[in-house]
Amino acid sequence: MHTHFRPATADDSRFLGWAMFMAARGHLPRGWFDIVLRRPVEFGVAFCARLANAEAKSWWHHAFFTVAEVDGRPAAAACAFADSAPYMASRAAMAEACDRMGIGAAERLELRPRGQFMMSATSGEDDCWTIENVATWPEFRGRGVARALIARMLNDMRKEGPKRAQISVLIGNAPAEKAYRACGFEFAEDKTAPDFEAAMGVAGIRRLARDL
Repeated sequence: MHTHFRPATADDSRFLGWAMFMAARGHLPRGWFDIVLRRPVEFGVAFCARLANAEAKSWWHHAFFTVAEVDGRPAAAACAFADSAPYMASRAAMAEACDRMGIGAAERLELRPRGQFMMSATSGEDDCWTIENVATWPEFRGRGVARALIARMLNDMRKEGPKRAQISVLIGNAPAEKAYRACGFEFAEDKTAPDFEAAMGVAGIRRLARDL
């Protein structure tokens, strides 16, 4: 099995869309995009693919992603960024994706209230790299691809920027947490909230962090 790592491009939008959608689910049958969009999986993946190539460079944009290829096939993806600017661009990116996917003005007003619960369980450190949207194609799971991808990304982070990195999991996602701990991440904080649990079915989000 030959694994190759490369920066994502606009041509990866479909795979990145799938990765974003599934990363938001974690170990659960539905995630943030399911709850916000209330559409079938195919629509959600296509919506996320639009986010990957939006003009607004949010934390869903392909420019922040690294792709792991196994024997020439996309196998896993994750993104990383060093400040909060990609988060701040989220609303503009969502608006672009809504335009391209035909979501009308009336429904758009409902999207933010549907997804607001996420903020109640979100935490983070300043001056810290953040890794997000980690997902592995089912065929390649259990082979250590995501772990190798994150290790590669951590090595790249050491070359510039903050000297800390953080990553989060839904509480209860034991396989993901095990993989991240194998990359040197340690428990930093649990953030729980009743509205988050009501929407997602788990208490909240666990943040892990490590020095670089």
